[in-house]
Amino acid sequence: MPSATTAAPSAWPYPFWIAHRGAGLLAPENTLAAFRHGASYGYRMFECDAKLSADGVLYLMHDAQLDRTTNAQGDAVHWSWAQLAQLDAGSWHGRRWAGEPLPTLAALMRWCIANHFALNIEIKPIPGTEEATGAAVARLVQTLWPADLPPPLLSSFQPAALRAAQQVNAQQMRALLLAQWQEEALSAAQALGCAALVCQHTLWDRQRLASAHCLGLRALSYTVNDVAQAQALQAMGTDGIITDRVDAFSPAAQPPAPAR
Repeated sequence: MPSATTAAPSAWPYPFWIAHRGAGLLAPENTLAAFRHGASYGYRMFECDAKLSADGVLYLMHDAQLDRTTNAQGDAVHWSWAQLAQLDAGSWHGRRWAGEPLPTLAALMRWCIANHFALNIEIKPIPGTEEATGAAVARLVQTLWPADLPPPLLSSFQPAALRAAQQVNAQQMRALLLAQWQEEALSAAQALGCAALVCQHTLWDRQRLASAHCLGLRALSYTVNDVAQAQALQAMGTDGIITDRVDAFSPAAQPPAPAR
């Protein structure tokens, strides 16, 4: 078993702090207003959720149903982009955000490019569209993202989505997401050509972290909203934290150097 002091791999182009769904809980998630709000707190990397409309347009939304974050009901899978674009995705979060629309992934990417922000695109397919969504995200990144900026990190809980993205462009940065630890997680991430493993934060311990680093994988954590938990993960030597608490954690604060 590798030592707990194994150094993390080099050439990681991303900030340590990542704003979850734009601005965490402070603005309507996965809207451009949320990303602007997160940027106002100094964040320079953002996580978002991408899925395909019925007619093949990539847009931002976490759930497979429309009910929680829009003024519509039902399964998103049946809606075209023209229909989705008319929805109010802000009022559920407060009157201040009324009328905020769902954005396309392309619109968010262009905003990030213009501002030199980094992006973590979670491939969040509606069930049954894993391969199509993964491939579509990889193609869009290949088409839009300039070579002189750190590339988006493509992450997913769905190996099929990551595999489809890998087939489009094996050079893109990918990460496997885990909600529960699996003994084959490290080998699965390697097989998918991943650069990182992004785990529910309580899954990390020093042994797992060292094993990931020994294999050249970065170790990121979601969704960390408690100061003590964040400090413990930083002290352990993790490589990034995704947080809702953009108002509590300063993205300018650097993690301590890993033990050598």
